[in-house]
Amino acid sequence: MVLLQIDWDPTKFIEIGFFKLHFYSVMWIVAFILGFYIMKRIYKNENETNESLDSLFIYSVLGIMLGARLGHVIFYQAELITEDFFSIFLPFKFKGGIEFTGFQGLASHGAAIGMIISMYLYNKKVLKRSVLWILDRVVIPVACGAVFVRIGNFINSEIIGEYTNSDFGVVFKQLGETQPRHPAQLYEAFCYIFVFLALFYFYWKTKKANQEGFLFGLFLVLLWTIRFFVEFVKEAQNPERADWLLNTGQLLSIPFVIIGLYFMFIYKPKTK
Repeated sequence: MVLLQIDWDPTKFIEIGFFKLHFYSVMWIVAFILGFYIMKRIYKNENETNESLDSLFIYSVLGIMLGARLGHVIFYQAELITEDFFSIFLPFKFKGGIEFTGFQGLASHGAAIGMIISMYLYNKKVLKRSVLWILDRVVIPVACGAVFVRIGNFINSEIIGEYTNSDFGVVFKQLGETQPRHPAQLYEAFCYIFVFLALFYFYWKTKKANQEGFLFGLFLVLLWTIRFFVEFVKEAQNPERADWLLNTGQLLSIPFVIIGLYFMFIYKPKTK
């Protein structure tokens, strides 16, 4: 069944003079722009000002990008700390000569932690409501953005799946592959669409937005449950731990799911 097999060998970037515009970076830009307009509609519904929305955008970009990058380095590529330190924070590789690479190596677990920290600071400095109030709302555009980030991973032929051992799958030609693998990035992207739709529905069509922590908890449970199960068909990002019962991504996902269940069913906000 040749129709079930896709040979994937796209162009990763557009070269404009000396500058390379990576499609992966474009996916991140699309994610943040769409997220901004989704939050603009939510803030209008909540009677929040445009000034607080602008501040939210800045805090979100810095928190998510720094968290995602540091999370990748800490969990998957700690050798960069000693071998190429400045490449952690800059879109360049310095080891073996300076080369523009864009921001590659971003971990979703780190992004989640970075988002929570940045929202705490944003609420304390700007919004002055409660951290869970903003987290309940910001997870809606974050879920939408996750779809485009995984599409960017697919374009880059990274975070690939294991071999399917059948005629089904994607042959990642950029990696020199000849056998089809699971398109794990597309599995996640497709599932994240439903995470976004579920959060969008509960916010606009139900009263769950008034239950502090519920939407944030639902986001954690849905997103990290999906991540946990998709990891079964992913190529191990830590080869030295490939023989573990659960890989790094799954072990890091379990606490997020537990925290999500807590906020959905146990957490009670303090009365003023």
